[in-house]
Amino acid sequence: MIRQLPLPLAFNPEHGFEEYHSGGNAEVVGHLRRAAHGQGERFIYLWGAAGLGKTHLLHACCREAHRAGLAVSFVPLQGLREFGGEVLDGLEGQDLVCLDDLEAVAGDECWEQALFKLFNGLRDAGHGFIISAQSPPADVSVALPDLKTRLSWGLTLLLRDFSDADKIAALTLRAKLLGLELPPPVGRFLLSNCRRDLPGLMELLEQLDQATLAAKRKLTIPFLKTFFGQ
Repeated sequence: MIRQLPLPLAFNPEHGFEEYHSGGNAEVVGHLRRAAHGQGERFIYLWGAAGLGKTHLLHACCREAHRAGLAVSFVPLQGLREFGGEVLDGLEGQDLVCLDDLEAVAGDECWEQALFKLFNGLRDAGHGFIISAQSPPADVSVALPDLKTRLSWGLTLLLRDFSDADKIAALTLRAKLLGLELPPPVGRFLLSNCRRDLPGLMELLEQLDQATLAAKRKLTIPFLKTFFGQ
């Protein structure tokens, strides 16, 4: 039976692997999917620059594991930092725990002790543990030596940056999910004339979706020029 989780530790069911364009990270996504099913490496350290979809992938792992009948917890460390490491108590009983944004609590003694305890509890129980960060284990600013050592015990996965073609493909996938057609020339126009970071482009796409619906028009370059006031 699936354990009922409190809202702060719930994953977003709308973020799945099907909604993520992996680009050159297909191997990374493959490892995460296997881990979500309780296969392969039980501890994964996922790192990479901001804006590459680490949070999305952790939600996707939780959704996949939940569908497989496993008990899961998604832990947004940035949002829970003020509550203290006690929020991790009891999570060693979950089949899979995904912790997002290690840097948010790195250097905090109480949090580091709680993470160390959780790591050991999950390992002893044979359960899964996935943690995300922007730096590799050796460079993350964790002060507790034993915790820093354990961060390197499992499989370390690097999310590589997206090429321009990958960014357009990711935008096209998101547009399709919104019910919006994004022709290739429009994607190239967005990449050439707007913010180049993918989160910013995704946010813009949401705005364009609403704008085209309100105007009852398709997403074209002339519409974009009107939208931007060119």
